[in-house]
Amino acid sequence: MSSDDLERLQRWEDNGAQWEVVSLRKDSATISLLRCDAGEEIDRFTTSDPRVLQRCRERRD
Repeated sequence: MSSDDLERLQRWEDNGAQWEVVSLRKDSATISLLRCDAGEEIDRFTTSDPRVLQRCRERRD
């Protein structure tokens, strides 16, 4: 994925939608982007952006 993954995730949150970590590995994470009303998955992406990986680790703690 591109280096814009953190911005993509932030925009998603800023618009009131949810996201969850599907898979978290040492060097990558798969993230599910969910609707804000019913939690239905709209999109999913995998990233190796270290900033996003840190957010995923913080969310899991």
